[in-house]
Amino acid sequence: MMTRCAAIAGMFGAATVSATPQAMAAEAPASVSSTVGTARAIGRLGTLTDLVIQRLRVSDEVAASKFGTDSPIEDPVREQQVLDQVRAQAIAVGLAPDAAVAFFRDQITASKIVQSGLFALWTANPEQAPTTRPDLTRIREQLDRLTTNLLAELKSTQHLRAEPIPCAVNLVLATTTGSAQERLDDLHRQALRTATHSVCRSSRT
Repeated sequence: MMTRCAAIAGMFGAATVSATPQAMAAEAPASVSSTVGTARAIGRLGTLTDLVIQRLRVSDEVAASKFGTDSPIEDPVREQQVLDQVRAQAIAVGLAPDAAVAFFRDQITASKIVQSGLFALWTANPEQAPTTRPDLTRIREQLDRLTTNLLAELKSTQHLRAEPIPCAVNLVLATTTGSAQERLDDLHRQALRTATHSVCRSSRT
């Protein structure tokens, strides 16, 4: 069953040529706004995957806001604040807090993958570096909204995610079609794999 689903999902991926990292970096701000409220990924985990991809898009803006400044990619204090907030919100909505924290730790790791990749790209190709610096406060507000929406979607899919095979099949379908529809480049596809690593385990205590 999983093999068949993966083959079908692969057809979706093959049908769309991935954008280059350079194009992704240049189009990031527009892409973030264009995906809001628009279903791209297919399947019962499609909405969750769409939200994860939106968060990865925001990571492009985070990178643009930090590049060329003293702000580091690693921010342990901010990361812990986010995870503490997630734990409190997870308890409030009836999610297993440790599992929710594990899922969002993956989101943070995925964001740092994107930021590191873009920093390397822009350092090697200064002409492709962003010419404007997004407001980090506004970005964090957007990330907070995505956190709330992601927790709600984790809640609504918790029964599916507790079933290993159906969850794995739906995750393959959602991530493959979502990647294709959003024309994710290799960097963002790698980050998406990291961000969805614990989806099928994040319903557990």
